[in-house]
Amino acid sequence: MITGGTDGIGAALARTLFSRGDRAVIVGTNPKKGEQLVAEAASAPGSAVFIKADLSLVANTLRTVDMLAEEYPAIDGVVLCARFMRSHRSVTAEGFESNFALFYLSRLLMSYGLLGPLEKAGRPVIVNVAGPGHDTLVAWNDLQSVRQYDLVHAMFMTGRLNDLLGVTFAERHGGGPVRYVLFHPGTTATSYAGDFDPQTAAYLQQQRMMAKPATDVVAPLLRLLDDPPAPPLTAFNLFTELNLHAELFSAKDAERLALLTDELLARLAG
Repeated sequence: MITGGTDGIGAALARTLFSRGDRAVIVGTNPKKGEQLVAEAASAPGSAVFIKADLSLVANTLRTVDMLAEEYPAIDGVVLCARFMRSHRSVTAEGFESNFALFYLSRLLMSYGLLGPLEKAGRPVIVNVAGPGHDTLVAWNDLQSVRQYDLVHAMFMTGRLNDLLGVTFAERHGGGPVRYVLFHPGTTATSYAGDFDPQTAAYLQQQRMMAKPATDVVAPLLRLLDDPPAPPLTAFNLFTELNLHAELFSAKDAERLALLTDELLARLAG
């Protein structure tokens, strides 16, 4: 199951999976691109299913999780790629900053929500594609960039939240079969989906032209899916394993974030 599966790394991985005989369940917001992938899979050894869902809304993510868990009682792997960048701060209908909602909350809800189907698979793994190991400080008093918003800082800080999500998930479920992997793809020519001012758009276009193709990221992802690492939590920059004993993966910080997130979600539910 791949979120953000209609573009960039997600789409490249989906094509490889159904081309070799696997079933790829693709979650995204673009029906045209999703249907194109399903059509390509029709002549492949495997298959593809497209699910349209806007995961920036907690309610949509929860509905998608329930649907996936009901439709697929066993899931071998979950690859979390969905993101949408914005030059200017945006708030969802539920009141969350958009990066925080899509890049962090949806990945948290997918990780925990699909735990049941994952535990029924042989060697299950969650791969969170979020750029682990960056030394951006977590603004504990401004997790959703209310006081000051900057696109690059918001993306890096939300990536740090995903690092801490992995730490907490491994602490809670490390005794079970599901492995959690934080994965950094490096600079890659993805779709750079987002809403940008002209200057940022021009810069990203330049970056895209110089970056490696998304297909170059498929091999290290397949290695993680086919042969998940033994420890409950690992982090990789492509094929290179990162040190998780650094302060960036602090268990204390992970617990703090988990408590704050639980409060936010409880407030929304209330």
